[in-house]
Amino acid sequence: MTLKYFLTQLMDVADKYFLVAGTAFLLVYVVLRKRIAWRKIQLKFPADKDYRREIIDSTISMLIFALSPVIILGVPAIRVHTQLYKAVADLGWTYFFLVFPILFVVHDAYFYWMHRLIHHPRLFRLIHLEHHRSVNPSPWTAYAFGPIEAFIESLIFPIILFLIPVMIWHVFIFFLLSIVYNVYGHLGFELYPRGFHRTLAGRWVNTSVSHNQHHRYFKGNYGLYFLWWDRWMGTLRADYDSAFAEVTERQKRQVVETESIQYDV
Repeated sequence: MTLKYFLTQLMDVADKYFLVAGTAFLLVYVVLRKRIAWRKIQLKFPADKDYRREIIDSTISMLIFALSPVIILGVPAIRVHTQLYKAVADLGWTYFFLVFPILFVVHDAYFYWMHRLIHHPRLFRLIHLEHHRSVNPSPWTAYAFGPIEAFIESLIFPIILFLIPVMIWHVFIFFLLSIVYNVYGHLGFELYPRGFHRTLAGRWVNTSVSHNQHHRYFKGNYGLYFLWWDRWMGTLRADYDSAFAEVTERQKRQVVETESIQYDV
């Protein structure tokens, strides 16, 4: 393991986080804040101290995330046992594209069961409480984990590399799309349109409202990309549909901003 290789991996993780979370924060929490404040899931905005804590936590998480590729790909004796392959021609374009839905299904299953486990009372305070300090999440919450949870989250990297044949491009695109959806889940605003939760696809796709409820109430809605595990296991909150409808069916009103966001009614 060399410092240069570690820093390269760290920058790769950090670039994605700050680009995606930073862009989302700038657009939604600064540029468009007043214009779309009525679409905020929880009308109150987090305090500046919350953003600072989340960025500090996320920085520590990224240091931990960078260790996984350094150890697995930077150590030849370990890398040789991965299923990493070099050229698209080795397995073809059909396989190249089919890998992506497999990766998201695998990651979602891992996340759901890991997430439920660390909500066990004996593990929650030790592992998951730091992430739940963001009761009203923002884009910066995406990687705001405690060190132990960050390590557990990072295990998806070796799972992917040892489970099925993948290319470096699979890894790069998958983790880029993963942070995009992670930031959306913590955005604090719902981007899907009114009635989406009642569509055939929308019944199974996780939303920002769903994950926001998880942060707000600490129970239920454990999925990452999809809702099927929550629906199958009975852990989807009973008030999810009504909460999604309430946020997306609001009528735009004049918003008064003081220390929090309130409706002028």
